[in-house]
Amino acid sequence: MGSEGVPAGCTIHVTGFKKFYGVDENPTEVLALSLEKYIAKRGLQQRAKLGSVSVLEVAGEGALSDLLNLLQAYLPSKDTERSNEAPSDQVIWVHMGVNSGASKFAIERRAINEATFRCPDEMGWKPQRSPIVAADGLSHVRETDFPVPELVDSLVKKGFNVALSDDAGRFVCNYVYYHSLCHAAVHGTKCLFVHVPPFSKIDADKQMEFMATLLDMLSSLC
Repeated sequence: MGSEGVPAGCTIHVTGFKKFYGVDENPTEVLALSLEKYIAKRGLQQRAKLGSVSVLEVAGEGALSDLLNLLQAYLPSKDTERSNEAPSDQVIWVHMGVNSGASKFAIERRAINEATFRCPDEMGWKPQRSPIVAADGLSHVRETDFPVPELVDSLVKKGFNVALSDDAGRFVCNYVYYHSLCHAAVHGTKCLFVHVPPFSKIDADKQMEFMATLLDMLSSLC
């Protein structure tokens, strides 16, 4: 019978960002570097596990190959149906970025195919009204498969200050999210982007609790 009847789970990979112009300490780097230890102690929902945790350069075009290599490194297996292995886990990517002017969390429902950087990224690139993926056409919209309104409602009920967002900006956060959504559409993975506020608005402990709760919710949707 092999793996017949054995349910698949999900593996969640998380990214944060390094510091960049105007942000000397990026809370998403702190969260990412602490997440593995926190989850090991706290745990996740049954059949869910934390995969890789990475911290990305705040750069678009110059860091694109690194991003795509990272996404490609953790693809679900396509061969389990013809083997005795357990079914392949659903692969989920959760990308974190900081909104320095925010006082609450924001779950991003979509990304827009436009790079208009307000300042040069950490590799000196400053595009203006440039399509992220030329084949899609400028301003094309891609949305996550996750039910963002329901996620936001559930998180609010658990006491978190969080809102739904339809605009991830036009800087590196949106750039990474758009590429991740494109990759997910081709390879059958899922992804979500969340903006966090600075620790001066919501402290690190609360932000870590928020991220763990979000990962639990996403794993329940596998």
